Amino acid sequence: MFVLTIKDSFSAAHNLSGVGGKCEELHGHNYVVELSVGGKELSREGILVDFRELKDSLRRVILGLDHKYLNEVDFFKNRSSSSENIALYIHRSLEPELREKGLSLIEVRVWESDNSCASYREEK
Repeated sequence: MFVLTIKDSFSAAHNLSGVGGKCEELHGHNYVVELSVGGKELSREGILVDFRELKDSLRRVILGLDHKYLNEVDFFKNRSSSSENIALYIHRSLEPELREKGLSLIEVRVWESDNSCASYREEK
Protein backbone atom coordinates (compact mmCIF):
# COMPACT_ATOMS: atom_id res chain seq x y z
CA MET A 1 0.00 0.00 0.00
CA PHE A 2 1.14 3.52 -0.80
CA VAL A 3 0.71 6.10 1.97
CA LEU A 4 0.68 9.89 1.69
CA THR A 5 0.71 12.30 4.61
CA ILE A 6 0.02 16.02 4.55
CA LYS A 7 -0.02 18.70 7.25
CA ASP A 8 -2.01 21.85 7.81
CA SER A 9 -2.81 24.01 10.82
CA PHE A 10 -5.47 26.13 12.45
CA SER A 11 -5.92 28.17 15.60
CA ALA A 12 -8.87 27.80 17.94
CA ALA A 13 -9.98 28.21 21.54
CA HIS A 14 -11.74 25.74 23.81
CA ASN A 15 -12.09 24.58 27.37
CA LEU A 16 -12.38 21.06 28.70
CA SER A 17 -14.90 20.33 31.45
CA GLY A 18 -14.22 17.87 34.23
CA VAL A 19 -10.51 17.37 33.61
CA GLY A 20 -9.28 19.65 36.39
CA GLY A 21 -6.55 22.22 36.23
CA LYS A 22 -5.89 24.95 33.70
CA CYS A 23 -7.54 23.11 30.80
CA GLU A 24 -10.94 23.85 32.30
CA GLU A 25 -10.28 27.54 31.65
CA LEU A 26 -10.76 29.09 28.23
CA HIS A 27 -7.49 28.73 26.31
CA GLY A 28 -6.26 28.30 22.77
CA HIS A 29 -3.94 26.21 20.65
CA ASN A 30 -2.22 26.47 17.32
CA TYR A 31 -3.21 22.99 16.17
CA VAL A 32 -1.27 21.06 13.55
CA VAL A 33 -3.21 18.38 11.68
CA GLU A 34 -1.62 15.44 9.87
CA LEU A 35 -3.73 13.44 7.45
CA SER A 36 -2.51 10.06 6.15
CA VAL A 37 -4.24 8.28 3.28
CA GLY A 38 -3.43 5.07 1.49
CA GLY A 39 -4.19 3.15 -1.65
CA LYS A 40 -2.94 0.22 -3.67
CA GLU A 41 -2.96 1.63 -7.20
CA LEU A 42 -1.05 4.54 -8.69
CA SER A 43 -2.41 6.61 -11.56
CA ARG A 44 -0.87 6.57 -15.06
CA GLU A 45 1.20 9.51 -13.86
CA GLY A 46 2.64 7.41 -11.03
CA ILE A 47 0.87 9.12 -8.13
CA LEU A 48 -1.72 7.97 -5.63
CA VAL A 49 -3.44 11.36 -5.54
CA ASP A 50 -2.26 14.90 -6.13
CA PHE A 51 -1.06 16.43 -2.86
CA ARG A 52 -2.96 19.61 -3.78
CA GLU A 53 -6.26 17.70 -3.79
CA LEU A 54 -5.59 16.34 -0.31
CA LYS A 55 -4.54 19.74 0.98
CA ASP A 56 -7.65 21.38 -0.47
CA SER A 57 -9.91 18.76 1.14
CA LEU A 58 -8.28 19.11 4.55
CA ARG A 59 -8.27 22.92 4.32
CA ARG A 60 -12.05 22.95 3.66
CA VAL A 61 -12.68 20.98 6.86
CA ILE A 62 -10.36 22.90 9.15
CA LEU A 63 -11.59 26.27 7.91
CA GLY A 64 -14.76 25.45 9.84
CA LEU A 65 -12.66 25.21 13.01
CA ASP A 66 -10.15 27.99 12.44
CA HIS A 67 -10.41 30.91 14.89
CA LYS A 68 -13.51 29.42 16.47
CA TYR A 69 -14.51 28.67 20.03
CA LEU A 70 -14.69 24.91 19.49
CA ASN A 71 -17.19 24.29 22.28
CA GLU A 72 -19.75 26.19 20.19
CA VAL A 73 -19.20 24.17 16.99
CA ASP A 74 -22.18 21.80 16.55
CA PHE A 75 -20.06 18.62 16.63
CA PHE A 76 -18.66 19.54 20.06
CA LYS A 77 -21.86 20.73 21.72
CA ASN A 78 -22.48 17.28 23.22
CA ARG A 79 -18.89 16.04 23.42
CA SER A 80 -15.55 17.30 24.58
CA SER A 81 -13.54 19.54 22.26
CA SER A 82 -10.45 17.48 23.06
CA SER A 83 -7.75 16.79 20.49
CA GLU A 84 -9.06 13.22 20.32
CA ASN A 85 -12.50 14.44 19.29
CA ILE A 86 -11.07 17.00 16.88
CA ALA A 87 -9.28 14.11 15.14
CA LEU A 88 -12.57 12.18 15.06
CA TYR A 89 -14.39 15.21 13.59
CA ILE A 90 -11.83 15.62 10.82
CA HIS A 91 -11.86 11.88 10.08
CA ARG A 92 -15.66 11.72 9.83
CA SER A 93 -15.73 14.86 7.69
CA LEU A 94 -13.19 13.59 5.15
CA GLU A 95 -13.66 9.81 5.03
CA PRO A 96 -16.64 9.70 2.60
CA GLU A 97 -14.97 12.06 0.10
CA LEU A 98 -11.68 10.15 0.21
CA ARG A 99 -13.43 6.79 -0.12
CA GLU A 100 -15.12 8.07 -3.30
CA LYS A 101 -11.65 8.78 -4.68
CA GLY A 102 -10.58 5.20 -3.92
CA LEU A 103 -8.46 6.19 -0.94
CA SER A 104 -8.38 4.80 2.58
CA LEU A 105 -8.18 7.35 5.36
CA ILE A 106 -5.50 5.77 7.53
CA GLU A 107 -5.11 8.28 10.35
CA VAL A 108 -5.76 11.83 11.46
CA ARG A 109 -3.34 13.29 14.00
CA VAL A 110 -4.00 16.52 15.87
CA TRP A 111 -1.06 18.19 17.58
CA GLU A 112 -2.05 20.72 20.24
CA SER A 113 1.57 21.47 21.14
CA ASP A 114 5.03 20.54 19.88
CA ASN A 115 5.05 17.41 22.03
CA SER A 116 1.40 16.39 22.48
CA CYS A 117 -0.90 14.86 19.89
CA ALA A 118 -3.94 12.64 19.61
CA SER A 119 -4.93 10.52 16.64
CA TYR A 120 -7.94 8.70 15.29
CA ARG A 121 -8.07 5.77 12.91
CA GLU A 122 -10.78 3.26 12.13
CA GLU A 123 -10.21 -0.25 13.37
CA LYS A 124 -10.30 -2.74 10.54
